[in-house]
Amino acid sequence: MANQNLVKEMRRRAHFYDKFSGCSQAVLLALQEGLGVGNKESFKAATVLSGGVARRGETCGALLGALMAVGLIEGRERIQDTFVYAKACADADQLVTEFQRRLEKEFGFKEQLKTTLCWDIQKEIYGTSYDLRDTEQRDAFYSCGGHSDKGCLKVCGIAAEVAAERLLK
Repeated sequence: MANQNLVKEMRRRAHFYDKFSGCSQAVLLALQEGLGVGNKESFKAATVLSGGVARRGETCGALLGALMAVGLIEGRERIQDTFVYAKACADADQLVTEFQRRLEKEFGFKEQLKTTLCWDIQKEIYGTSYDLRDTEQRDAFYSCGGHSDKGCLKVCGIAAEVAAERLLK
């Protein structure tokens, strides 16, 4: 069983760190600190994954940060290690499914979340999606609570919590 105090602390940190923008880095940093994995280079690599990959609304950056932590712990060190690759992918798939279910539950989505796209998650939380590359839409995103405790900060906390629970098993 996972250390629940440590899991809660990683969730709290990811939530807090996203106040500086960069959901992928917020989650990864919280997990790096809590689990003692990764380094400055892996943290830097997560920079461009936020906002659904370079603010494009694709795969949720918070989820990508969580998946990077899985890779740091369970990933293969040699390209020939196909068994390690397959196991890490299977574990990551379970993490993605749990992340979706936890978002549905904590945000009270009326329908099942079918994807992990930033666009789709935004639409469920805020009623619409925002192109975060566009300054006006990004400002509207912030105005509607995009970086509030009930928005993407909460998504980051959920991603870190789900990853921490899985990785501490």
